[in-house]
Amino acid sequence: MCIRDSNATDQHRSASIIVTQVMKRYHYLHKEMDDDTSALMLDRYIETLDPNRHFFTLDDVAGFDHFRYKLDEALKEGKPDAAFYIFRIFRDRVENRVAYAIGLLDRPFDFTLRETYLFDREKAAWAESMDEMDEIWRKRVKNDFLTLKLSKKENKEIISTLTKRYEGIARRTKQLHADDVFQMFLNAYTLVVEPHTGYMSARASENFDINMRLSLEGIGAVLTSENEFTQVQSVIAGGPAEKSGQIKSGDKIVGVGQGIDGEMQDVIGWSLQDVVQQIRGAKGSIVRLDIVGKNSGNDAPAKEIVIIRDEIKLEDQAAQSRIIENIDGLGSLRIGVIEIPAFYRDFDGQVRGDEDFRSTTRDVKKLLTSLNNENVDGIVIDLRNNGGGSLTEATELTGLFIEQGPVVQVRESDGEVKVETDDDPSVYYNGPMAVLVNRNSASASEIFAGAIKDYHRGIVIGEPTFGKGTVQTLIDLAKMIRSEENLGRLRLTMAQFFRVNGGSTQHKGVIPDIVFPTSKWISDHGERSLDHALPWASIKPVSHELRDFVTVDHLVEDHQRRIAQDPGFQFLEEQEKLLELIREEKIVSLNEEERKLSWDRRENKRIENRNRFRESRGSELMKKDLSDDEKDKFDEEDDEALKSVMLNESAKILADFIQHQKMQLTRSAVLN
Repeated sequence: MCIRDSNATDQHRSASIIVTQVMKRYHYLHKEMDDDTSALMLDRYIETLDPNRHFFTLDDVAGFDHFRYKLDEALKEGKPDAAFYIFRIFRDRVENRVAYAIGLLDRPFDFTLRETYLFDREKAAWAESMDEMDEIWRKRVKNDFLTLKLSKKENKEIISTLTKRYEGIARRTKQLHADDVFQMFLNAYTLVVEPHTGYMSARASENFDINMRLSLEGIGAVLTSENEFTQVQSVIAGGPAEKSGQIKSGDKIVGVGQGIDGEMQDVIGWSLQDVVQQIRGAKGSIVRLDIVGKNSGNDAPAKEIVIIRDEIKLEDQAAQSRIIENIDGLGSLRIGVIEIPAFYRDFDGQVRGDEDFRSTTRDVKKLLTSLNNENVDGIVIDLRNNGGGSLTEATELTGLFIEQGPVVQVRESDGEVKVETDDDPSVYYNGPMAVLVNRNSASASEIFAGAIKDYHRGIVIGEPTFGKGTVQTLIDLAKMIRSEENLGRLRLTMAQFFRVNGGSTQHKGVIPDIVFPTSKWISDHGERSLDHALPWASIKPVSHELRDFVTVDHLVEDHQRRIAQDPGFQFLEEQEKLLELIREEKIVSLNEEERKLSWDRRENKRIENRNRFRESRGSELMKKDLSDDEKDKFDEEDDEALKSVMLNESAKILADFIQHQKMQLTRSAVLN
């Protein structure tokens, strides 16, 4: 059903009523939809359609203002017609702008002029006239042309690529189904309540089910939209993206090609759903991606990478162990490491009754036994980039290190608090331990790290965690009214996690006992960066046995003294500073020479920082003008080395802790 031929359907009207009722009754916040919500919803819907303010004018937006305080009642009454009215105007503006943009490609651009382009217009004022909008688009097209020119493409190819890009924007807008528009509109409502609640239309639900039945696979990456770009939010442990070593969190995907030689589709301006559809495919098939690296800047050329689609197998996410020894700062101590990429559990195997079904806790038990047999002096649990998983596993894993007791509290939307408890009095490892976390450690990782900290069972080290402390469930709307119609589904936030000390893991995450200096640059990451995220909160703590508290002040002093001279930490900080400059950059030059100079300065700085780190390790230094394959080789080497920088320092901190404990025991024995 094309949007041109339709307004809201009866299903849309029914879904509107049910969603507002379910949100009020079952959502964790029980938020009443009122005039304030209506106003925010209107702004969010306009932003969803035109995030970079390239289509609507100030007059258009002012014309929508008569809906500002009416959407709440309209949705409650099953009247989502405003969505379609606003969308039809948007579609007309897209057609107009695309025609204008393609017309500009017939004229030559002068790249010697000193002009600049504001490419991030999210906070910019709406264009006040069509002349102003024309100027915005002239600069946009000129910037698009220059970016491809600097990627060493010929004029004919550039014109073809940009023509297809702009025509694609208009074509995809025309092809949007009424369900798609309705889904965007309802999500404008759910997202101003709380960012993890969302509506999936009847059509989207059917497509999701079909894809699941066809067992389509992907690259193992969580994607998000950033203005008109598709951005990698995170890579999944054990997935094709992570195994390739070529895709990083923060990278932008600007092109997708099928197979070895299929046409590379320019996907700038595509919806996230459309890009995901292109990236997904049958297991074993090839997808090619044009990537702009997060370290490269918004004006950088893309590089092509090849990924073989696959499913993420349990064994690819399995916990692994190693021993750190014979490095400066450890002395004769040997520190065991258990890396846990995810909290996994083979539920199918469990249901089948398999006695040896895989799970995080079962695998870690075996690793603990092995490390104990190796007579390690302490153990670091590495949860970096662990996005979570099974709550049961987080609880049972905690139980390996404590005697029985509460692990996490879960407050439901009705206010009832349930406590997840470790009932097994056995302790599988009772020695010194630390937990290493970073900004991407989320959900179940935060539950485990929080419990270890609250019991004073070990030292938590690294960066403040992601801050995902909420629980979602999927609701089939038709079942709410016993209807045979497909009314879509609602992903609903219905509970929140709280630590045993009463504090939530939500928003703040878990703050380490010893915080690494890279934490200075995480304010725009995780829950902290999401609009309308639930704030941090606290409830009554539950009784739990504490170990004797050991101050970490002396550990912090030794840690800071060490990393001040550590080339690895120096490089990590320089890298974060460079990324911060890139994130803050909203304007680019449209002068070809200035653009080249800007790119060269950034690339030279990146290589200079990297070579200082490589020199400290005795590695071959990077040179300028390397091929993409050569750069990838250096990147893989450095990424592996950088992974060890934080891990080795965690081992040294734990070693300091162990030595301090030994001194205290010796002093106590002398006094006695």
